[in-house]
Amino acid sequence: MPERPRPQLPTPLRGVNFPTPFGRRAVVVGAGSFGTAVAVLLARGGLRTTLQARTPEQAERLDADRENAVYLPGVRFPDALRIGHVGDGLARADYVLLGVPSRGLHEVIDGLTAAGLPPKAKLVSLAKGLVPPDGIAPTVMLRQSFGAGRVGCIGGPAHAREMVHEGAGLVAASEDEELAHALAQVFIRAGVVCEESNDPVGVELAGAAKNAAALAAGATERQGLNAAGAAAGHIFAEVWRFAAMQSPPAQPESMIGLAGTGDLVATALAPQSRNRRAGELLGEGVPTEEIPARIGQAVEALESVPLLAAALERAGVDAPVTRGLAALIAGELPLEGWIGLVRTTVPPPARFRRLGADGRPLRDRWWTRLARRRREWHAARRAGLPAPPPGR
Repeated sequence: MPERPRPQLPTPLRGVNFPTPFGRRAVVVGAGSFGTAVAVLLARGGLRTTLQARTPEQAERLDADRENAVYLPGVRFPDALRIGHVGDGLARADYVLLGVPSRGLHEVIDGLTAAGLPPKAKLVSLAKGLVPPDGIAPTVMLRQSFGAGRVGCIGGPAHAREMVHEGAGLVAASEDEELAHALAQVFIRAGVVCEESNDPVGVELAGAAKNAAALAAGATERQGLNAAGAAAGHIFAEVWRFAAMQSPPAQPESMIGLAGTGDLVATALAPQSRNRRAGELLGEGVPTEEIPARIGQAVEALESVPLLAAALERAGVDAPVTRGLAALIAGELPLEGWIGLVRTTVPPPARFRRLGADGRPLRDRWWTRLARRRREWHAARRAGLPAPPPGR
């Protein structure tokens, strides 16, 4: 049969004019499949882009082939895409996108600083894992070093090969509105739908939940679709309870929208999904340390799930399924125990609201009285009058 022609850019994006980011430069650090795909899109979107490989030898091979034959074969590089190695193009970069595993983020940041990272350059994480040893979101660590206004992340369902041919549904997130908007417009110019978000930590936790849920579903699939769905649902609920405790709290849209459930569906359906395949291998009894070699790439969930479980435990979140998945990865819980845990875990009950005679929730009335008492107490203190304790 003749090969089916590839579709054009998504219809809503054809014929729409977006401002061109004249003279803006981007550096993508990390030439894996996703980093390569992002570099291709940035170049298509009008940024003067450099893709940084790990070594000069890898950079020479990529530049000679004009494609990434190892991680993204068949995707030709745009003529405008420049290939370099560590440090190349950094001194004049406006945007630095970090397409490296989250476990290596500390080392990469130290290298960027030493290589002359411009003081106003924006840093954007492409990782969907957590940073060891404390299991924090990548933008939290970047924010501590560079400030919230210079930091963002990319999330959403973005299978690398499909992204450069048919499009994707990305999320560009930053606490800085200008950065989120600029990133989204570049991707839209390249033919990719991109949502703007002001909730980078929520987007990153949604991605971490997606990876963990895909791994859990893969490990459980042989026991039935209901078990696989339950495993994924439990983990999403446990991570959401943790996300809601962040400061500021993560937004529900981050977990249920493109960055969370949208990305989970893409991962669960993709036959090339590393995290789902890693879960399937766990379900077949393959030791964790052998799985990356079987797949041919690093599997971020194998490292991020234990960090996620530890972070949830420190925060006081009851997360038996996430904790059990971490134990399965560590070889501390047999597969039968994991399956039993998934099938028998009951989520915390809903908090039903009791209403008073006036139809208002009793707890709301209690909080209203408490707030009034505290206002009266502070007013008395300011006036120098005796006042009863404000209560709790």
